[in-house]
Amino acid sequence: MEIDRTTTALLAALFDPKNAAAWEAFDRRYRPILTGFARNCGLRELEAAEVAQETIVRFVEEYREGKYDRSRGRLGAWLVTIARYRVLDLRRKAGTARVERGESAIVNIDDEQSVTQAYEKERRHAVLREALDELRAKSKTDPRTVKAFEMLVYHGLSVPVVAEELGISAHDVYLAKSRVAAKLREIVQRLEREFEESPGEWEAPGARPSAMLGE
Repeated sequence: MEIDRTTTALLAALFDPKNAAAWEAFDRRYRPILTGFARNCGLRELEAAEVAQETIVRFVEEYREGKYDRSRGRLGAWLVTIARYRVLDLRRKAGTARVERGESAIVNIDDEQSVTQAYEKERRHAVLREALDELRAKSKTDPRTVKAFEMLVYHGLSVPVVAEELGISAHDVYLAKSRVAAKLREIVQRLEREFEESPGEWEAPGARPSAMLGE
């Protein structure tokens, strides 16, 4: 089994400090999630990248020291806890950062539910991105159809804007959304089973799996 095929295999491979492939696979999957989470906490791009880097390094160190007990919680919960403290550290160092950017931040860093939902939102986006990449690479779906779906659902553009940008009718945009959503659902469910340590529905608190597919 490839090390990045399941979370279980990936975590097992991370125990070996010389396994660069495991590090790269872990980094490739979780860095975008952590960076997006940090941005939603009100950090600038460079600060968000710093939080993601420090979180990944800290997790791998603690994991190899045996501090992460998988039976006591999901991997995402452990990662977001580390990331949250890194965000708070940056705010303390900056002094006025909380006043300047905290009020407009999407995430209330002091509220556990808000923090968890923000991480889950970024995780769902990451899964959807991977599913879209797989659909492009392995299916015969018209690239313009996939692009219409991505613009409509992932980037949140309106039907008229998507139709004008791609030179198709509004009806075709709706058809693209329906067709791609149907094909993506199976891919997304498989990716969730493969990469999340806790099998189950693709869902975060207050959100349905179909919501990310535009239903």
